[in-house]
Amino acid sequence: MYHLLRIKKQQLIGIVAAACCIITSLTSIAQLRDQLNLPDTDDKNYHIGIVIMGASSRFQISHHPRFLQYDSVLAVYPENSIGLGIGGMHTFKISDHFEARVVFPQLLFANKAITYELKYPDADGATLVKKNIESILLGVPIQLKFKSDRINNFRVYMMGGIKFETDLASKARAKNADDIIKLKGTDFGVEAGMGFNIYNRYFILSPEIKISNGISNSHSRDQFLKYSNVVDKLQSRMIVFSLIFEG
Repeated sequence: MYHLLRIKKQQLIGIVAAACCIITSLTSIAQLRDQLNLPDTDDKNYHIGIVIMGASSRFQISHHPRFLQYDSVLAVYPENSIGLGIGGMHTFKISDHFEARVVFPQLLFANKAITYELKYPDADGATLVKKNIESILLGVPIQLKFKSDRINNFRVYMMGGIKFETDLASKARAKNADDIIKLKGTDFGVEAGMGFNIYNRYFILSPEIKISNGISNSHSRDQFLKYSNVVDKLQSRMIVFSLIFEG
């Protein structure tokens, strides 16, 4: 009888110990879940966000053969300028590590400048002439995002894609009689960059930096204007820093 009681006591101790282990494990999992911000957000197939952008933009200039034939313009220099923008981020889950993103609408206010060095002074007596080209770009970037595993409330990712842009200010510049550098109304380019997902209590903050380069020639050349006929191609070059807020 004593032997049977000892066996039952050992079984009871084993059951209690197993129960304690299970309870401890569940408690640890619950505590870990409590430490994670937005633990279920990665399971969503779609979520929306807001993008706030700051951009450093410039032109990549290709000279026209006329530049070598005439000496009224000695040199052409692109200038770096600052732009600001805002957009709506739409993210679609593909797998645990891949997402498709569309930024629409994206509105970017950019100001690109070109400086000309003249052989002979102009009417104002200057040999350096700076021309500003203000643009209001309505764009639709389409991107593929590759993201790492989540480490607590942090994740790193890389992205790349294409963009389509329409310059809403192109018609206004075309009507300006004093305008000497005209741009086409549309542009196409590629983008690549990286960023970080930081999971906060109520939203995901994603600082991101990317390079955005135009592929098409955005210059509408006028052979009768000396500032335009020396330039063959103008291609957009931008470095964009973004803050993305997603729910």
